[in-house]
Amino acid sequence: MSRIGAIEAGGTKMGLAVGTEDGDILERTAFPTTDPASSIARMVEWFSGRSIDALGVGAFGPTCVNPSDASFGYVLETPKVAWRHVDFRGALAGDLNVPVGYDTDVNAACLGEATYGAGKGLDCLVYVTVGTGIGAGVLVDGKLLHGMLHAEAGHIPVTRVEGDGLPSVCPYHPSCLEGLASGPSIESRWGRPAADLEGRDDVWELEAAYLAQGLATYVLCYAPRRIVLGGGVMSQLQLFPLIRAGMSSILAGYVRTPEIEDLDTYIVPSGCAGDQGILGALELGRRALRGD
Repeated sequence: MSRIGAIEAGGTKMGLAVGTEDGDILERTAFPTTDPASSIARMVEWFSGRSIDALGVGAFGPTCVNPSDASFGYVLETPKVAWRHVDFRGALAGDLNVPVGYDTDVNAACLGEATYGAGKGLDCLVYVTVGTGIGAGVLVDGKLLHGMLHAEAGHIPVTRVEGDGLPSVCPYHPSCLEGLASGPSIESRWGRPAADLEGRDDVWELEAAYLAQGLATYVLCYAPRRIVLGGGVMSQLQLFPLIRAGMSSILAGYVRTPEIEDLDTYIVPSGCAGDQGILGALELGRRALRGD
């Protein structure tokens, strides 16, 4: 069986693995994200000794995911200035001489959930990560959604909850979902990280109010068969019933489907035990190898 390399490329950490086409992870490592030359050299060195047949990469963005574009695989206007306009995919493909599947980190995670996790067998799925940032990967008709770029659904505008005057942590938008509900936003608003606020009902009621707005928008725009929520903030499982109730209130009975009638199985936690990004990258590599 072919050996597939996988990279979950984050702004702070690079996760690397080797696995099979069936999603079995054989070996893995991780190291901090530094400058492009050093990080890419370290990845190439690690994979070079492991006889991989293909590689899948889920990359932080914005990044070009259109194979017909001359900038395919380049990192674009990322806040990590040193990585701007780096040919990430091209450098890996050239040095390793294997097929390379490439997409965003959150799309890779969505693919991981659709292939192995809470969205397995579904042809239309939204995966949302809520952590250092907020992003959404979208699967439609079994394919990851791409357009002129890729979905930036973490930056949709939301209506501020009355009394919440916290400045947005997003440098671009005064009231987007990421700016008001990401992990850094929680810490900025309450003075402590999310992990230290578990018993604070006021924290999670406000957080759920913003996330419910986001999910209602995704339902109306994408009509997914399920929404999977992951990322560090979503380890606060008390959020799930609050989000479900909030989204139901916002939709106000307008969308009536069997899925929406059972929100406990519609809005769900990740089913990949935190490995959705790596597993999605393995699937990207498998598809690149098979020409899917």
